[in-house]
Amino acid sequence: MSSNNLPMTLLRRHFRATRLAQLQQLRRLSLYEYQSQEILRKAGIPVPRGRVAETPAQVRDIAKELGGSCVVKSQILKGGRGKGTFDSGLKGGIHIVNNPEEGEKIAAQMLGHKLNTNQTSGDGLKVNKLLVAEAIKYSDEWYLAMTIDREAYLPAIILSKNGGVDIETTAKQTPEQLHSFHFKLSDGITPELMEKVSSTLGTSQVETNNLKDILERLYKIFAEKDATLLEINPLVRSANGSFTGVDAKFSFDKAAERRQKELFALRDSAQEVPEEVEAEQYGLIYVRMDGNIGNVVNGAGLAMATNDAIAHHGGSSANFLDAGGQATKETMQKAFEIILRDPRVKTILVNIYGGIIRCDMIAESIIGAAKELGPFRVPVVVRLQGTNSVKGLRLLEEANLGLHTEAEFGEAARKAVELAGATEHST
Repeated sequence: MSSNNLPMTLLRRHFRATRLAQLQQLRRLSLYEYQSQEILRKAGIPVPRGRVAETPAQVRDIAKELGGSCVVKSQILKGGRGKGTFDSGLKGGIHIVNNPEEGEKIAAQMLGHKLNTNQTSGDGLKVNKLLVAEAIKYSDEWYLAMTIDREAYLPAIILSKNGGVDIETTAKQTPEQLHSFHFKLSDGITPELMEKVSSTLGTSQVETNNLKDILERLYKIFAEKDATLLEINPLVRSANGSFTGVDAKFSFDKAAERRQKELFALRDSAQEVPEEVEAEQYGLIYVRMDGNIGNVVNGAGLAMATNDAIAHHGGSSANFLDAGGQATKETMQKAFEIILRDPRVKTILVNIYGGIIRCDMIAESIIGAAKELGPFRVPVVVRLQGTNSVKGLRLLEEANLGLHTEAEFGEAARKAVELAGATEHST
């Protein structure tokens, strides 16, 4: 059954989610467009001809092979490329060129330069690869995605006849143009499902048959490769009712890494946040955000609650760093190193709930890390609760490190916001 509200919710979740939302869901492997297109091609789903180039000369040669006129598309792991800006001054991360020489000239302004979009942070992401693809003729741009509705515990298909680069605008302003359909992994793409799709979208028999073929192949990818999002945007429709996946963006469940070794070998950590990659090497989960309070927590749920508490008191988080069950002296030291390296951080809030890991062990780890790193450059608030929390707080107070210790959650968050504001004003 379709729902007007569900597509907007799911699109927000996947395409407009904050960095914090990654803590709520499984961490994902994201692939480049050209990698996603190759998966589609192998599955038998129509995609434009094209190849990847790493030099302007390669772009020229591929354009010749494709007949001169083609599309040159920057490859980054963020959206908004079409409206982005390069540090070379070039506007737009996707360009239609009319001849090989024009392609070579455009490529020189793209390769090796950083592309800044509404989804990148800092000064953007460096473009090292370009997808050079044939420019195909079509009548309409549609949108197709297969994802997971976590609230319904079911996979869902999202379809729209109004696809293209502004799908987020469609989701926000005209959500009635987006249609969602739940299905069961055990059933796949059934005739009943296709009847609903055809009835809702008003597709012809030819269009319905072609959509069915694409959905069946996409479902196979989704189920076999542990996908969390398979997005084709735009899925273009030709006058004869056939469909071609012009652009694709795929994400896969990080928990499936052992099962999907070939797939995860495609990962490009150079496009990821460096601190997140570094933290992962030490068994930590780091998520960069936009505020000025650095956080060390143990558990994604506690991280969410900590962020809410900080926001409630008028502050904002610069990051979350989830130490999980790895809160040893070494990992705590690395956690503080990563957070203190960020000049935006004006206060650190350590919020630990001791269960299996005792709070006195956490305290000893913090004390050990502090001795290794020397005096912290910003105030540090430590809140401990749970197993041996009283002992842990006493150890921190006796260490005389200038830490602010708290047992109550809300008070710790309030204190961190207060100290961050004071530090901000003094600099």
